[in-house]
Amino acid sequence: MLEYEVVDVFAPRAYAGNPLAVVFDADGLSTEQCQALAFEFHLSETSFLSAPTEPGADYRVRIFTPYAELPFAGHPSVGAAHTLVRTGRLPAGMVRQECGVGVLDLVVDESGATLSGGRPTLEDGPAPSELATALGLSAADTTGLPADVAGCGLPFAYLSVTPDVVDRAVPDPAALDALGVGEGVSVLSWDATTSTAYARVFAGDLHWDEDPATGSAALGAGVWLVATGLLGDEGASSYVVRQGEKLGRPSLLTCTVTASGGRAVSATVQGAVVPIAAGRIRVPS
Repeated sequence: MLEYEVVDVFAPRAYAGNPLAVVFDADGLSTEQCQALAFEFHLSETSFLSAPTEPGADYRVRIFTPYAELPFAGHPSVGAAHTLVRTGRLPAGMVRQECGVGVLDLVVDESGATLSGGRPTLEDGPAPSELATALGLSAADTTGLPADVAGCGLPFAYLSVTPDVVDRAVPDPAALDALGVGEGVSVLSWDATTSTAYARVFAGDLHWDEDPATGSAALGAGVWLVATGLLGDEGASSYVVRQGEKLGRPSLLTCTVTASGGRAVSATVQGAVVPIAAGRIRVPS
């Protein structure tokens, strides 16, 4: 039997944010066994924790959706790090996580964790009008900003729309597959007065279902915000992402992005983690 916990990540309260299963002592599990367990939990992601294999790392995490393994994801990283500290397996402060994109730093305190993403990337995306159509919207709903594909470990396309249409988006999976928009799409509206994005994220590895809180997409949003001129092109800027509200799981992701010469060079995402359940689960044969 394996011990596990379920925690809510980027959660302002219990039963909000994005739920995550955290499986301890997963060193002996095969990829097939991890996938079977992730499908059994059937949450957007499950984190499997084991001893590190890279120098300098404190632990290794493998991250699975019910359908596939991911090299990196935000809420599984934040939730795993905080759970290791809260249960006494690691001390609070800086922890180093080994995952598919390398060794990443997190800072863990009593309420949650701050994650530094991987190397920022930025590529041209589809025409905003085409992406809008694939999401059940029209070109008139967009704001004229490019739908670049940006990321800090996982790439997402960002579609900027007017505030009144964010909740009207309905993904067309075949159309999104045809556009090749990275790991997913963030449909967002930007409030410059509060530096806050209201976002809905549809993830390809979830068969284009909606995710209630997506740390990797929040990191990539900082790269996109700098590239489009919505945040400063030099130095550090702070911003907030609201997500999950249409799903009834309000989430709050507090972020920073640092830019140099008009391009993002690093980003962080921080959020609270709330423990919900603990138990034991049978090892799949």
